[in-house]
Amino acid sequence: MKRIYFLVPNIKIAKKVVHDLLLARVEERHIHVLAKAGTPLENLPEATFLQKSDFIPALEQGLALGGLTGIVAGVVAVALPTGLVLGGGAVLAISLAGAGVGA
Repeated sequence: MKRIYFLVPNIKIAKKVVHDLLLARVEERHIHVLAKAGTPLENLPEATFLQKSDFIPALEQGLALGGLTGIVAGVVAVALPTGLVLGGGAVLAISLAGAGVGA
């Protein structure tokens, strides 16, 4: 995903940037304006919570790291001679649990 950020000093210039992007055939659904709390954006396309935060990338990273940690813990649990008979299902269950916790 590629993003281009513009820092502008006021709403007038932000409107000009949005207008120029629309003239350059950038769809309005791909333009998001973020401003200081309390700043009236008028008719500019405001960014949503997910676009304002790092939520989705953090979720993906947590899911990947939690799943990897779960796989390692599952393999260790299967390899240790504890007297319990654990199979591949245990590795899968532990990796899914790790992914859930990481997410």
